[in-house]
Amino acid sequence: MQALSDAKPGESYTIKWMFGVPEVLEFLHSRQVKEGSTIRLIQRCRDSVLIGVQDMRFVLGDEVAERIKV
Repeated sequence: MQALSDAKPGESYTIKWMFGVPEVLEFLHSRQVKEGSTIRLIQRCRDSVLIGVQDMRFVLGDEVAERIKV
């Protein structure tokens, strides 16, 4: 298990667990980013990651991505 911020771009991952600020988790859960979901890590930027979930794309800062374990 590794942090999403350390994962390899171009790969698909299943979210094992998440923790963080309740408002951020609520936002992610409402967009189908939750434990058991499969996400694709599209690109790693300087201090963020670009992920794809279903037909949506999100940019997550490293501080959020470090709290998502895949």
